[in-house]
Amino acid sequence: MKKLFLFLGVPLFAIVAAFLALILLINPNQFKPLIVEQAKTHTGLDLVIEGDISWQFFPAIGFELGRTELRNPQGFESQNLFKVEKVGIEVSVQPLLSQTLEIGNVVLDGAEFNLETLKDGRTNLDALTQAQSAQTEETATETSEAAPTPESSSSETSEWTLQLAGISVSNAAVEINDKQAGSLTKLYDVSLNLSEFAIETWTKATFAAKAEINEQNISASGDLEFLLSQGFADYALRNINLNASYKDPSNDIESIKLALDTFEFDKVNAVTFGVKGQAAGLDVDMNGTTSLMVDKAVSLVKLTKLTLDADLQGETLPQSPMKIAMNSDLEFDITKNHLKFILERLAANAIELDGNAEVTLADIPKVRFALHSPNIDLDEFLGLSQSTEETGAAEGEGTKNTSSAKAEPQPEVEPDLSALKIVDVKGEISIDKFKANNAKLQNVKAAFLVKDGIAELTSFTSNLYQGSISATAKLDGRKTPATYTAVKNIQGVKVQPMLIDVAQNDMLEGTGNIQVNVKGSSLTPTGIMENLAGTIGIKFEDGAVNGINVAKLIRENYAKFKGDKVEATAEAEKTDFSAMEATLKLNKGIVTTDNLTMQSPLLRIRGNGSANYLKETVDFTVSTSFVGSLEGQGGKDIDELKDVTIPVNISGSWADPKFKLVFDDVLKQKAQKELDRGVEKITDKIKDEKTKKAVDGLLKGLFN
Repeated sequence: MKKLFLFLGVPLFAIVAAFLALILLINPNQFKPLIVEQAKTHTGLDLVIEGDISWQFFPAIGFELGRTELRNPQGFESQNLFKVEKVGIEVSVQPLLSQTLEIGNVVLDGAEFNLETLKDGRTNLDALTQAQSAQTEETATETSEAAPTPESSSSETSEWTLQLAGISVSNAAVEINDKQAGSLTKLYDVSLNLSEFAIETWTKATFAAKAEINEQNISASGDLEFLLSQGFADYALRNINLNASYKDPSNDIESIKLALDTFEFDKVNAVTFGVKGQAAGLDVDMNGTTSLMVDKAVSLVKLTKLTLDADLQGETLPQSPMKIAMNSDLEFDITKNHLKFILERLAANAIELDGNAEVTLADIPKVRFALHSPNIDLDEFLGLSQSTEETGAAEGEGTKNTSSAKAEPQPEVEPDLSALKIVDVKGEISIDKFKANNAKLQNVKAAFLVKDGIAELTSFTSNLYQGSISATAKLDGRKTPATYTAVKNIQGVKVQPMLIDVAQNDMLEGTGNIQVNVKGSSLTPTGIMENLAGTIGIKFEDGAVNGINVAKLIRENYAKFKGDKVEATAEAEKTDFSAMEATLKLNKGIVTTDNLTMQSPLLRIRGNGSANYLKETVDFTVSTSFVGSLEGQGGKDIDELKDVTIPVNISGSWADPKFKLVFDDVLKQKAQKELDRGVEKITDKIKDEKTKKAVDGLLKGLFN
């Protein structure tokens, strides 16, 4: 038992003796001037330690400091850059006997950091940078002479050396007050752990923080390794991993990931990133990679080989799900606030784009771009064809239930065009094949300009239906309602296939030339129709009007009038023409014309009238004159109608127009011709002029 007691007691006595030696022989308060001096040297700021420094023996041997504050430079709102109520410092015992203070780990619990930027751009961290620069210069120029001992340090403390192994921060709070930007950010539950910290040695750091800004909740955590050069003149990073989340009333981003294998200035660094969650009503799952290069002056940032793959889902998308893929390069010159973007490929489902863009950030951002696409089908992308089918089906079902209430129309509101005043945009778009509203265009080229509240289509050209189109337009959004002008010129377009595609209507055939020059105000649907004004010039060649056979209509009605039998024929409901021209005048929802002309081997047609495109009704009279014979037109000769003008009235709705012959005028013209012949025969036999005039007036008065 005695041997066992000695075996256990001797080591225990040695440990107790060592603790007593530490307590009795080494006074930890002698390190206070050294710590303060080193803090001033390395940070340029004053360190204040209140109370005495005491020993701690659990969970490790070390010191415990009371309230400790690192003062801000003069001119800043907060008194302290850093403040902590209690500091725990772990130390290695053996180096103490050699007058070396080797700090194993500094534990800061409940620390407060105040980072401040003044309106002139100065920050309370500038002193740290300046202190390190001064220290580096002093080291480079120091001579073999020993530096004078500071008055505040005793001869005893000047012989001690200081080494720091690591820092652990927990339950910290950070306040970032940027008066230049007018922003205030507060972080809480901030933690930071540094292990094996030393100059010219890779050190691992882990960190975490949370923030609440109004209704925004942010959480972030991560780890990295860093290497600091002597004097902190240079540094490098590697194995960087960041994980974050973000939530507000409209968005819930559950995962934001960023990873870099290495980061060094003036070198290419591989980056991977990912985002998953809900944003703007969409389910987002996005991943990407790129190569990052930042110059040492932090004036140029380059992202090369940027690839992005994303899956988006949501009711607000024109197509859901939507797959987006992008390959591009990006370069940002920080000193010039200039962004250069090269788009090798951007695909959103079936739509693809390529091109380039440049952005100069300023009070009014300047944007220049050029984009190209091999094929854009807006109908497919926006789901217009599917919507039309669903709408038709819904209307068919709705007719069965007449009791369903109609939705109340929503008030029309002028769009907000204020954004046109705060951008300077100029660009070009070219599309090899383009489809919109089922109209098919090729070789589309358009140039845009937006500046000072005005949006302008400076040029638009395209091929369509064996013809071409050119156009310009301008939208002035400097006042409400906005005003606009548009000029369009269509040449050599095959009208029927275009009408079939766009309006599902084959009523008109021929080669069309159309000139449009209109202006208006208001951008609401009703406002556009009510305020649209201008002219539309139409000229068609070698065409036909389907749905009506004017020759057949006249022949059958004339036969009925004479009491003759109407013979059935298998004639097509079609009226051919060699040329047709008209000038349409638009004014406040009404379109009128008084110079419609159409020519064919049989007919000469003139027309006048109006159409109300608010109510979609028409009241139009077409006057037809025969200049040839009905022989060869599928009917018998009716020479008695030759040179007689026959009016045809078109009225009713656009969807179901009514055609009517106005025969009263025809009979009147025919009778007038017969009267003229009779008067000539009678008056030829009367020699007296007074009698001749009297007879002529009496006979003609019978038909007036």
